Amino acid sequence: MERTFAIIKPDAFAAGNAGRILARIYAEGFKVVGLKKLWLSKVEAEGFYHVHRERPFFGELTDFMSQGPCVVMVLEAEGAIKKWRDLMGATDPAKADEGTLRKEFGTSIGNNATHGSDAPETAAFEIPYFFSGLELL
Repeated sequence: MERTFAIIKPDAFAAGNAGRILARIYAEGFKVVGLKKLWLSKVEAEGFYHVHRERPFFGELTDFMSQGPCVVMVLEAEGAIKKWRDLMGATDPAKADEGTLRKEFGTSIGNNATHGSDAPETAAFEIPYFFSGLELL
């Protein structure tokens, strides 16, 4: 079993889609081992997305991620990282396959509803950024 980190981003939460996204997560066979609703501060968003600090979209991304509540999760499944990324779909909802979360709930590259770890090393940073070991059941 593998674990990955996932976010239902502020755009999807504000649109009332968190429950529908969670339902899809369960329907696809993921076990949710950690779940929190929170509102990131700008500084917390900057720390989380530090790998993008030099990118031109960094300020816009961290502003967006700190604009409202989101849901952070740890998901568990066989091949969880790839499975979650496949369920999310392409970063650009316009290019995402039908049936993916970003196609259904995203509205733009920036407002694309979900986030997921892209590799085991990324998950190893992202999971403990939000969860202590005692919070993962």
